Amino acid sequence: MDHPVARPEELRLLEALLFASAEPIDQATLAKRMPDGVDIKQALAQLQAEYAPRGVNLVRVANKWTFRTAGDLSWLMTRESTETRKLSRAAIEVLAIIAYHQPVTRAEIEEIRGVVTSKGTIDVLLETGWIRPRGRRKTPGRPLTFGTTDGFLSQFSLEALGDLPGLEELKGTGLLDSRLPTGFSVPSPSDDATLREDEEPLEPGDTLELLLAPAVEPEAEEPKPEAEAAAEVETAEVDVTVEAEIEAEAEAAAEADAAEPDAGEPDERADHAGDEDDAEDRGE
Repeated sequence: MDHPVARPEELRLLEALLFASAEPIDQATLAKRMPDGVDIKQALAQLQAEYAPRGVNLVRVANKWTFRTAGDLSWLMTRESTETRKLSRAAIEVLAIIAYHQPVTRAEIEEIRGVVTSKGTIDVLLETGWIRPRGRRKTPGRPLTFGTTDGFLSQFSLEALGDLPGLEELKGTGLLDSRLPTGFSVPSPSDDATLREDEEPLEPGDTLELLLAPAVEPEAEEPKPEAEAAAEVETAEVDVTVEAEIEAEAEAAAEADAAEPDAGEPDERADHAGDEDDAEDRGE
């Protein structure tokens, strides 16, 4: 009966060191922990060969050794997760306008909201897959028209776009003020894919990639109100005036110091006057 060949002890030591270490270990450090006479290169090569067919492999990274999951099993370590992100208030408003008023252009969205719509807001909605470019409006500049997608219906559990709440439902849920202006109405939304008479079909260059590139544009800094700007200018003038006054006072003080004789030095004119008085007393 054949007895299994005893496994070298240095292999067990290497295994223990490498498994216990949180970071890869260089060969010199491993060699210091081995018994005398152990060929560290040969031991590492043998251990690497042993682990080659296993779920973890001994690999060399930046001239250091460590155990890593086998490359063909990396898919087991992949974890998929859904990231939940809140839409901004601006994005919700734009989405609602597109849903109820489609097909609608960016300029028309801005007219309804009363504020400029950032390109980043449109980009976010395009990335969610809830809106899409439908065509181009037959007006100067041929702006893109936007509409909702099937993904929008699926996200909000709608069988059709007509299932969106109407005026009375919105008032009942408190989303609209009960005291609305005369003639106020909520449009009946329609997501008919057929282009309207005032729309033209998209051209080959009108791709989603072009719409999303470049990434979100940095919004320009809002101009400061005139009152704030005037206050800053007035403050600057005051600071300059104060500095000028300080400089003038410093110059005046310097001139005064130069005009006054130094207290530590004798006044020559006083000395000469004293000499004359002494001569008169002596009758000279």
